[in-house]
Amino acid sequence: MEIIEKLRQKKWKKDQILILFLAGVLLLVIALPVREPEEKGEGQGAQNTQISSSGDRDYAGYLEGRLEEVLSQMAGAGDVTAMVTLASSGEKVVEKDLEKGSETVTESDGQGGTRTTGSATSAQTAVYAESEGQGQQPYVSKEMAPEVEGVVILAQGGDDPVVEQEITQAVQALFGIDTHKIRIMKKQ
Repeated sequence: MEIIEKLRQKKWKKDQILILFLAGVLLLVIALPVREPEEKGEGQGAQNTQISSSGDRDYAGYLEGRLEEVLSQMAGAGDVTAMVTLASSGEKVVEKDLEKGSETVTESDGQGGTRTTGSATSAQTAVYAESEGQGQQPYVSKEMAPEVEGVVILAQGGDDPVVEQEITQAVQALFGIDTHKIRIMKKQ
């Protein structure tokens, strides 16, 4: 009630009014809800942006479909079903501005002694680009596809050692994974 009385009597100083106004603005800023940025496309982020899990499933499904299409045309393989597991999500590398600075100070005293001190600073800031309808987005300099961890192939000719060897070599050439991460079985 004391505030209301002072307002009626106009006994406020300019600095008191300014402090009261700034305190009110601060309370408004604190009280406003903060929205989390919405994920668009295949995900986004600051340093590295990762593809969402549904994006991973889509990518694995794409690889499985292409692999089935290629292997089913191989002589002796017959009907083929493939399953691909991913070791990690894809990664987007964001371009950054790097600022570096250094300073060296050399001091000498009256007795001929010297002392040298140095300091170095560095700072990184993300580079942003304007995109239509999405505002500013980090500039992605490189996108890396998810890494394939293992492959299982069910093929009608999966019991033939020659076909099994050819399928293993094809999967190794496509995904660059070790043979112990490839399993080929006969399809019913």
